[in-house]
Amino acid sequence: MSERTQLPALRDGLSDSARSGLVVTGNERVLAAEQWLLSAVEDRELARRQWDREGVTLLRCGGLISAIRLPARVVWSAAETEELSEVDSYLSGALEGPVFMDLHVCCYYALVGSRSLEHFPFGDVPGAAAIGRAHYLGVPNLRNVTAAGRSYWCVPPESPGVLCPVEAVEALARKGRARMIAGQCR
Repeated sequence: MSERTQLPALRDGLSDSARSGLVVTGNERVLAAEQWLLSAVEDRELARRQWDREGVTLLRCGGLISAIRLPARVVWSAAETEELSEVDSYLSGALEGPVFMDLHVCCYYALVGSRSLEHFPFGDVPGAAAIGRAHYLGVPNLRNVTAAGRSYWCVPPESPGVLCPVEAVEALARKGRARMIAGQCR
């Protein structure tokens, strides 16, 4: 089950049907998730401009969201492939929440609840890191869903507040590490 956080008011920009809960379009889902993520910035307009121009903006971690960074080689070992579209499909089923990849540093970032990092269980996974309080995270525009540019969403946020369960991220990391140790990675 995905962890949930409190939702900010999301009425601006949504259709009457979305506000009433009858029908939510794909664009309305993206807008709702965008508004939710923008709750982690001080200047929403600046963040939107950065997303539009740079494709990425900085979100403050430790409140609304935190993240777990995993090196690509660990994720690819768990997924048993380096084919990004196949890895994306694997992550969608394995993590049940939003994940993006920074193509420049070859790391994946699973968004998790901030409280879930109180005990960081990844110390034995090389390159894994908790990104929480006192950190900022460069997050791609929600419309970046293909492997291009600096970063993209492998698994975009499904709805506001839906995050990866830290237990699922831990299981993936441990599986990838075990396969690497056993020499089973590609």
